[in-house]
Amino acid sequence: MIEDLPLHATAFLILFARVGSVLMLLPVFSEDAVPAQIRLFAGLGMTLGLWSFLSVKVIPIADVTDIQLAGILVAELIVGIALGLIMRIMYQAISIAGSLISLQIGLTSAMVFDPAQSGQAPVLSKFVGVAAAVVCFAMAVHHLWLGALIKSYGLFPVGVIPNTQDFAQLAVRVAGNSLALGVSLAAPLLVYGIVFNTVLGLVARVAPALQVFFIAQPLNLLLGVTITAATLGATLVTFANSIATWLNMGWS
Repeated sequence: MIEDLPLHATAFLILFARVGSVLMLLPVFSEDAVPAQIRLFAGLGMTLGLWSFLSVKVIPIADVTDIQLAGILVAELIVGIALGLIMRIMYQAISIAGSLISLQIGLTSAMVFDPAQSGQAPVLSKFVGVAAAVVCFAMAVHHLWLGALIKSYGLFPVGVIPNTQDFAQLAVRVAGNSLALGVSLAAPLLVYGIVFNTVLGLVARVAPALQVFFIAQPLNLLLGVTITAATLGATLVTFANSIATWLNMGWS
């Protein structure tokens, strides 16, 4: 048993390369608000937890030279970063929806720092993103993220770099799906914005002496927040179900 310790340590390092790199980009887990040390220990803990499932795929190729080990680690890091990035792109749909909703109800000037987007974001977009994370965890969507990581070892064998063209096409398709999902989630507020601004324009034409903009901004905020509060629950559940369906269908 002792003589097999270096082999198992090498296998654990190879496994950690992919699991850790995925975790560094996985939604919620990878946010800047989570300290790097916590993410590192989470990656080690997750690797240890997945050892019983994935060790049989890693141990057979762990008996390699130092140069071969370096090549395997680079390949695993590339695969892990690509997988984590694709899942993160799809998750950005909720941030897109939150930004569109903020635009429609006039809250784009209320900005806060959002670690999930690594920059300034409308406060409503930040709120929707946090609520979406809570709903996804409550509906066990994170289990599907881990399931996708486990199944990736069947699609992408250890130490083999996948076809970069296929990954690029997948990333472009997922980016389009994410944008379409974000727009569809914000559809109620987009319809409201069109109707409200159309009515506002008609009122301005019918009664030019009326200072419509002094009335419009508070009214827009009141109606927009009311509609957002009424539809937010359905929006978040739809988002979580869409992410789950996307993962179950193999990212198609």
